[in-house]
Amino acid sequence: MNKKAIQQANNADLRGSWQALQRAAQRAREVAASTGTELIVSRDGVIARLKPSVSAKLTQLQEPAGPYGNEP
Repeated sequence: MNKKAIQQANNADLRGSWQALQRAAQRAREVAASTGTELIVSRDGVIARLKPSVSAKLTQLQEPAGPYGNEP
C-alpha cells in the first residue's frame, strides 16, 4: 500500500478528492440541519447518529449554477 499523502498523488483527480469529500460532508451537514435530519456516521468502527449543529443551520444553502444555463 502506498503511504504517501493523497495531496502528493500523481493523478490530479485523486489529489482533489479529499477536498471534494470535505465539500460533500459540509453540504450533507447543511442539508441535515435545514431538514432536521440526523447524520449517520462511523467513528472507530461504531455507527453513530449525530444531530446537526445549530451553526450548520445558519449557513445558507445555495446550489451552484448548472452547466446548462437557466434550464431546470
